[in-house]
Amino acid sequence: MATSVETIPGYIAGNWTIDPVHSDVSFSVRHLGVAKVRGRFDTFEGSIVTAENPLESSVTASIETASVNSNNKMRDDHIRNEDFLDTDGFPTLTFTSTGVRAESALVYRIDGDLTLRGVTKPVTLELELNGFGTGFDGSPVAGFTATTEISRSDFGVTGGAAGAAVGDKITIVLEIEAKQA
Repeated sequence: MATSVETIPGYIAGNWTIDPVHSDVSFSVRHLGVAKVRGRFDTFEGSIVTAENPLESSVTASIETASVNSNNKMRDDHIRNEDFLDTDGFPTLTFTSTGVRAESALVYRIDGDLTLRGVTKPVTLELELNGFGTGFDGSPVAGFTATTEISRSDFGVTGGAAGAAVGDKITIVLEIEAKQA
């Protein structure tokens, strides 16, 4: 589907910085096949370029793996160790977009490379463009929701002995507010 700035209400081309105070990077995974355990990362940063042609836009992001927070210290400590994220050996996970495809005027697919535990794999984010507006200080702001699902085993995240109790598929949800840089 072709798209243009005319089809996106209030579209603003420019450079944007992710506002971590008004954004959320979260995940969920099945536990014992019957329930979902949820968590988030508390420390992350990123930049977004909304190009004049929206399909030429790009995003880069970095997440501090040790900032994982599932509201359970014992579980978080386990997620940080070598069985899962190995935060000492791999302190960040990164995403760099490689392309944008339009599904509609407000829904896009962002293809990119996700690097986790030193393994880089292609992933596709389903992106909903929530809109553009004006922040309290008068500067432009933009909002995005992105989701994807990854296989933890594709990235060498085995889970050790506890891995059998944790599902392989991890759903990632990004609620992003960005400020124009």
